[in-house]
Amino acid sequence: MKIETVLSGFVPEPRGRDGLTLARLLAGQSGARLQVAYVKAPAWPAPGPARAEAGAWAAFLDEQAEATLAQARELAGEDADLLTYTQRGSGRGLVELARKRGADVVVIGSAPRGRRGRISLGSTADQLLHSSPVPVLLAPRGYADDVPPALTRLTVAYRRGPGADETVKAAARIAAALDLPLRLVTLVMATYRRHPLGGEMMAGMREQAMMDLTAAARGPRRRHQVDLEVLEGRTVGAAMRMGDWERSELIICASSSAGPLRRVFLGDTSIKIVRAATCPVMILTRQP
Repeated sequence: MKIETVLSGFVPEPRGRDGLTLARLLAGQSGARLQVAYVKAPAWPAPGPARAEAGAWAAFLDEQAEATLAQARELAGEDADLLTYTQRGSGRGLVELARKRGADVVVIGSAPRGRRGRISLGSTADQLLHSSPVPVLLAPRGYADDVPPALTRLTVAYRRGPGADETVKAAARIAAALDLPLRLVTLVMATYRRHPLGGEMMAGMREQAMMDLTAAARGPRRRHQVDLEVLEGRTVGAAMRMGDWERSELIICASSSAGPLRRVFLGDTSIKIVRAATCPVMILTRQP
């Protein structure tokens, strides 16, 4: 996967600043072009006497877009491309823009209702995470308030299955583009602890998980340092808490194998990882 164009969806709110801050960090570290887009609502067609009101509403939307892009310019810098796009849904608008502008990744912030330092999925993310033709990168709430100077590690949430090897290969290319060390992590659910043979069963699951990680890392290890780790917990969130996560880290998740090819489609496990993460998460498109 190449990172030559980064598209950031921006709104004049803290979540917009979080997403744009992360997008600028990614673009700067990869040498990519930064595009910042504000998706505005369409003005309604109003024939007859209501046409004047419709015109006033359209003018208001234009003024709002202009003010929003002025804020974006202050954060993004003079080299960024600023765009306004009209669509009823902001996520759908970003999906269309990603296709039209040839973006390699779309970056947004967390929904405003989420916990600070965590990622919450709102309507924009929901639209992107079920139809984007390119990977989607999510910034935790408050990321702009304590942004790291650089991304320092890339971790793949690995799960053996269809497309898993392609996910690792794509992650290795991203790690190379960003000059980052690569880590593969598998989450093992400790659901058999109360079983009479629970200890043996869990030991077998951990051993198999490490064997899967070792096999998955063989290719990338020829070019990169690759660390392997198995995290265990009764839930995805509990397993994630057992790991060492840096704020300057980037987590990679694969799309569900149930989704369409070469589109982002978030599965149940990935949703839980996103919600438990304390650093940015990128969801790749489904690979064949």
